[in-house]
Amino acid sequence: MKILSWNVNGIRACGKSGFLNWFAAENADIVCVQEIKAHPDQLDEDHKNPLKYHAFWNPAGKPGYSGTAVFSKKEPLSVQLGLGDRAIDLEGRVMILKYPQFTLINSYFPNSQRDHARLPYKLAFCKKFFKLVQSLRASGENVVMCADWNIAHRDIDLKNPKSNKKNAGFLPEERAWLDSLITAGYVDVFRQFQPEGGHYTWWSYQPGVREKNVGWRLDYFLANCEFKDRLKTSYHRPEVFGSDHCPVAIELKR
Repeated sequence: MKILSWNVNGIRACGKSGFLNWFAAENADIVCVQEIKAHPDQLDEDHKNPLKYHAFWNPAGKPGYSGTAVFSKKEPLSVQLGLGDRAIDLEGRVMILKYPQFTLINSYFPNSQRDHARLPYKLAFCKKFFKLVQSLRASGENVVMCADWNIAHRDIDLKNPKSNKKNAGFLPEERAWLDSLITAGYVDVFRQFQPEGGHYTWWSYQPGVREKNVGWRLDYFLANCEFKDRLKTSYHRPEVFGSDHCPVAIELKR
């Protein structure tokens, strides 16, 4: 079973760069996207329901901003949009889909911004997200989370850690929160299969940056440790363009 996650940085822009061709070639069971920057009524039918997958949309209230979507071959048992907090949910950042064997959470975490102006908002989001995940797990559910976390967790997760210590996405508060989530009993799926550095999922649009692989790993899957035996592999698709992020994937044993 293959699940993909991609911050498309605008589904309409990505659509012009071959999103549907990539979607068809991957033939995934579930595709999660973040930062869609559109409402479904702004899209043509092919992008609204790619390959007739079951499509679920959670656009932001603000036009051209944020938002998430999930495309699934099999219809989930249920779909919940948001964390139950109106201030957060207006930005379309969280989707919770329940399947027979696990619950999937697709998320787009806030960016703390260059001046850290949204750091308090981000940490409030993180706190509510943690509470949600823990409540699902406490009820006996296996939880698979995919997101653009907007956090590079460790030094290995970005090319230049020393020069970015005070920059959004690598702030001590952000990294400490992710530490607390993993310590609570969750695994970084990619790191279960690839412990080495040099693997990133986001690169600046500045010329030459992606070619030189000067990047950050901001996009990944986490799962509760009880689900670890179901994890088959995880990998990135850095060769796929259309966004400043690349797709990331996990495969599960059926």
